[in-house]
Amino acid sequence: MINNSRVIALLLAACIAAVTTAFLSLFDGVTSTALSVTFLISFSATYLLSFIILEFLIFREIDKIYQLFDTLRKKEFKVPDEYKSNPFNPLKKINEEIFSYASLKQQEIDELRKMEAFRREFIADVSHELKTPIFAAQGFVHTLLDGAVKDKSVRTKFLKRAAKSLDGLDMLVQDLLTLSQIETGEIKMHFEYFDIKSLAEDVLDQFENKADKKGIKLGFASGTEEKVIVNGDWQRINQVLNNLISNAIKYSPEDSVVELGFKITKNDVVTSVKDSGEGIPSDDVNRIFERFYRVDKSRSREKGGTGLGLAIVKHILEEHKSKIEVKSVYGKGSTFSFRLTKGQEEPLFQEM
Repeated sequence: MINNSRVIALLLAACIAAVTTAFLSLFDGVTSTALSVTFLISFSATYLLSFIILEFLIFREIDKIYQLFDTLRKKEFKVPDEYKSNPFNPLKKINEEIFSYASLKQQEIDELRKMEAFRREFIADVSHELKTPIFAAQGFVHTLLDGAVKDKSVRTKFLKRAAKSLDGLDMLVQDLLTLSQIETGEIKMHFEYFDIKSLAEDVLDQFENKADKKGIKLGFASGTEEKVIVNGDWQRINQVLNNLISNAIKYSPEDSVVELGFKITKNDVVTSVKDSGEGIPSDDVNRIFERFYRVDKSRSREKGGTGLGLAIVKHILEEHKSKIEVKSVYGKGSTFSFRLTKGQEEPLFQEM
């Protein structure tokens, strides 16, 4: 760029000096010495002025634009200080606009690539999850059609297994529908004040038989208040508690404890579900809220579930301007917690 600006400055200076000198030579009495001095002064002044303008206001800025393109190709979107233009430079705005536009488009392209990768992964996961119960039900039904239906004991056993597979399929479809409706905004949160402890008692009652079969003790942490008033959508928070307590029982060993607690602060209530189960490896903690993600895929499927429960929990709490947090020690247990705004009045909802 420097050579180009010098060459252009030399050509401009020579042309202007030649024209000026030729014009001056038309006047009588002008000596050759005066013409030489005029040529030198005109040439020098024009060269310096042209070189400064071309070099610092045009060529260097163009060179910066090329450097920016190179930076964008490497996806380095932070503009170094040396790329910043002189505030009086006419190309400053162009330089900045090119970088801003290219950066925005590259981010959009990256986002589209992520969405495409997510779409492919999601379709593959859904296909896999649907295939298992469908194939199982198909197998039982076709076995019955092939003659096993005549044996009453086999018929009953296979029909129960086919029904269980179809129930799992229905649960998966319902969870997918719920997740989709929350993400698209079709399900709106209806906020009201309610007693979350009363709601939790109802949820614990629902899982009492399931817990008894494993000898798991369900209960509240010691010192829990009689009433814990929060602001939220009780129906969706009920869904959150159902998923968290169901998981706690599912992954806890026999004769253990699942404990539900409330920590009341000045403005919020932190609800936690603590178990002494398998725990979650540190590498998996940040991924357990993804759709269909399972820490141990084979064992998780044996224990049932759609793999969407925690994803639904995450989205419901995000609609409450909150988030689900987890603390886990692998092999010792996990604690899931979330925060809701503390209520300041009597609840509109007492029990389901």
